[in-house]
Parts: sequence; C-alpha cells; structure tokens
Amino acid sequence: MMTYDTVTRWLAAYVAAWKSYQPQAIGALFSEAATYRYNPFDEPVQGRKAIVASWLAERDAPGTYTAAYKPVALEGQTAVAQGRTLYYAADGQAVERQFDNIFVLRFDDEGLCTDFCEWYMQPRNQP
Repeated sequence: MMTYDTVTRWLAAYVAAWKSYQPQAIGALFSEAATYRYNPFDEPVQGRKAIVASWLAERDAPGTYTAAYKPVALEGQTAVAQGRTLYYAADGQAVERQFDNIFVLRFDDEGLCTDFCEWYMQPRNQP
C-alpha cells in the first residue's frame, strides 16, 4: 500500500535518477510494462526499457536544473504530486525557465510506477 512517505521517497528517487541518468536508477522506478507520458496529449512511452531509453535520449546538462516534488493526494495505489522544476542560465544561478508540475502516478504492490503522466505550466512572463 502506498503512503505519503513511500510516494515522497519515490519522488526523491525520481529526481536522483534524473540527475544521475544512470539507467539502473531510472529503470528501478518503473514496472516492466509501465507507461510514461511527458504530457497528457502524447502517446505514452511503453515499457521500462523504452522509458529508460527515452530519458537517456534527451539529457539535461548536469547542474543546469533543480526539481522538488511532493505528494498532495493519495488514494490506494494512485498519487498526485506537485512540484517545481527550475532550469538555470550558464552562470548556474539565474533562473532561465520555470515549470510548475503535476504528476499523476499509479503504482503496483511493489511500489513501482505503472503509469506516469505529467502536466506542466510555465509562468506567463517567461519566454
């Protein structure tokens, strides 16, 4: 059974996997048959191997972003998380882009994500 603590740990592992781009760390987040949508209007990436390959195909440069997410709703094996992603300019300090994110996550009994869907928005005063 998922709890706010287990979802919080999963989200921390998600950010750590993103920062490391280690295939094993990415794959450890998802079930074998998981689906992953970068936005709700995309066709989902199907399966753990394809999700890992998708992440590795378009890497963000190290040190150019930070992210923090937290669960805000939980019912059974479904969680909703909210957070913010910041991308920095070359100086590593000035925020170049900001995204406010909502994730809808579904988990199996082992705590692996079986379905991931992201919604994101940028502030209006941003390019």
